[in-house]
Amino acid sequence: MHYFRTQLPEMLTKLEEIVNIDSGSRFKAGVDEVGDRLAREYKKIGFTVKIHENKTLGNNLVLKHKSVKDPKILVIAHMDTVFPEGTAKERPFRIENGYAYGPGVADMKASQISLLYAMKYLQSLDPDALKNVVIILNADEEIGSRASRKLIEHYSRLVDYALVMEPARKDGSVVSSRRGGGRYIMRVRGKAAHSGVAPKEGVSAIQELAYKITKLHQLSDHDNGVSINVGKIEGGRSTSVIPDSAVGYVDVRVRNKKQGRDVTEQIETICAESDVEGTSIDLEGGINRPPMEFDEKNQELLAIVKSVGEKHGITVTDTHTGGGSDASFPSYLGVATIDGMGPIGDKMHNEGENVLVESLPERTLLLAETIRELSRQNERKVASAKENSKQFA
Repeated sequence: MHYFRTQLPEMLTKLEEIVNIDSGSRFKAGVDEVGDRLAREYKKIGFTVKIHENKTLGNNLVLKHKSVKDPKILVIAHMDTVFPEGTAKERPFRIENGYAYGPGVADMKASQISLLYAMKYLQSLDPDALKNVVIILNADEEIGSRASRKLIEHYSRLVDYALVMEPARKDGSVVSSRRGGGRYIMRVRGKAAHSGVAPKEGVSAIQELAYKITKLHQLSDHDNGVSINVGKIEGGRSTSVIPDSAVGYVDVRVRNKKQGRDVTEQIETICAESDVEGTSIDLEGGINRPPMEFDEKNQELLAIVKSVGEKHGITVTDTHTGGGSDASFPSYLGVATIDGMGPIGDKMHNEGENVLVESLPERTLLLAETIRELSRQNERKVASAKENSKQFA
């Protein structure tokens, strides 16, 4: 812990630099500036940086130490935030009463600094551990990782473990499971007519949408983790015109794979038939983030993280959360995954977003030593496999 406490002033300086760069998901220049600054820091400690370019969104980066051959530990940290251009100028980085504030400070710029300094620590103390690590810094997590998902899944298929750098919860818990989620768009078509002069000639798209909203909301089973919410609607031109079009935007959350399959079938069935004669519906979307379930592999990895914490005087608890993250992708592919490996944060996505400053040294140590332990376990597996091959040669 002492190492990181001595590094804390420098860590906070680096954190201030990147918090004061606007990097909203659709602000490519800002996301790329954050990426460029981080890439320079990693290169100083012997990492190679492969840039996966995007034309409209920020570039995704894959980082490996020059000693890497067959990495088995994937670390994922996103560079984008939810805040629009200009936010950093309106409320720049500040420290107050032991907390750091600023746009994206918890989600997840403090995690970026924590990850960087964990790598610096390993480079100085145990450089062999770095040969088992591959890092993805992606640019679009806050809008669903549409451009980076394939990249994450590609590397997930090559590794045994995934550590995701979302912030630890307010009580310090790491995240051991998450709900999956998706989005649908219902586009309803009807027939326009004057509501006073020729009401019988019209077919209301809004009326049809209303029937669908009611049916979709009835699919929710909050006690079992299923939530359906039509959170935004559009339609109509005037109160005197029967609307010929309407749009409903649907958010879906599920706890496990079966729920995802069932809800998908139910939504498609509901939207396949009209309740208002003369209307039709085009349905777009689906489940785009699978659930991160607390399966046996994730349980085993959590036990390792807790054990590492105990050795260094850090009590590690875990929790379930309803929000989505990139952790869903490796977990769904059968990779042992733990999320929330960043510093302790709170009030993400709003003006009060903050990070507990004293958690930076502690959680950076936990991250580094977890990677170190996983690397040791991987080396033991490799050595055992070689010994077995000799015996049966």
